[in-house]
Amino acid sequence: MREVSTEKKKRKKKKTDWYILLTPLFAVVALVAMLACFFTIGYYETKEKKAAEEAAEALAMAPITYTQEEVDVMVENAVALAVEDAVNRNNEDFLSNIRSKMENGDSTVSMLRELYPENIVLYDKGKYVFKDIDDSLKKNGLSVENIRADEESGEITYVNGEEVVSHKGIDVSKFQEEIDWNEVKNAGVEYAFIRLGIRGYTTGEIVLDETFEYNVEHALEENVDVGVYFFSQAVTEEEALEEADFVIETLEPYPINYPVVIDIEDVDSENARTNDLTAEERTRLVITFCNRIKEAGYTPMIYGNLKTFMLMLNIEQLEDYEKWFAFYSTEEFYYPYDFSVWQYSDSGRIDGIGKKVDLNISFKEW
Repeated sequence: MREVSTEKKKRKKKKTDWYILLTPLFAVVALVAMLACFFTIGYYETKEKKAAEEAAEALAMAPITYTQEEVDVMVENAVALAVEDAVNRNNEDFLSNIRSKMENGDSTVSMLRELYPENIVLYDKGKYVFKDIDDSLKKNGLSVENIRADEESGEITYVNGEEVVSHKGIDVSKFQEEIDWNEVKNAGVEYAFIRLGIRGYTTGEIVLDETFEYNVEHALEENVDVGVYFFSQAVTEEEALEEADFVIETLEPYPINYPVVIDIEDVDSENARTNDLTAEERTRLVITFCNRIKEAGYTPMIYGNLKTFMLMLNIEQLEDYEKWFAFYSTEEFYYPYDFSVWQYSDSGRIDGIGKKVDLNISFKEW
């Protein structure tokens, strides 16, 4: 009995010694597991925090929309505050301007733009859209005080002091029918953007403008600088590349030196194939087109209006490309960001063209 008890004690002691040896190992494993948990939690917290910050930044830059009823209240309150402030500062010019707008029945958008100068305001699909001006983007630095309008022709120039620093141009397509390019040149036109083609907004078929060859050949013969534009309806990157390659192949015989433009516009049709594209998707397609054009040795440019650049595209991703901005006014630009060409009229008259034609000025040459 004593021997058995002694043996049991020995085995018990050995067993206890075994666990004592394992204890540090268990502690190390536990510590590693704990650290792994901390790192995992920290990683996901950092990831979630970054995602939240990105979402907040995107939300801050996203446009805010208001209904007509909401805007009516906003205008009433803003006018009251602005008038009170103007009275306190004895700002007769502001009061006169507000009164004039009210008496002339100017649009609500016009009033909102006056009252909310820190925003870009536009009207789209039954709602008023407010978008903050992004101070990180390059501004155009243009002043309406430097615009000179010809009372007889309606044509405008941009001056620096007494020197005209803008360049006179037009853009044409089959809708102008047959053009006498000699008369166009004699009318002082320095350059022309000629429509090269389109992709159908329902069929998706790429079509060459039926007057392109005539226009480009005769414009070049008259020493009118030539750029071209293509009306895009691409919905995939493959289609954007297809459009760019079509343009490059068509241009091969012609020595053009002005930009190659992708035309991005809202199509007023329920059946337009690009209706469901997001701004992010459309921006990616534009970049794809422009990069292929640049690779071919041409200067890429993006054409659009206020809706194009404020709602249809993410303008902050397009700083590297030239812009052609359409806005039909001779009293304001109402677009703070940089652009090289301004289409200021869609109903101009130029010698040699029997139809109305778009009028442009550029602030540089290529």
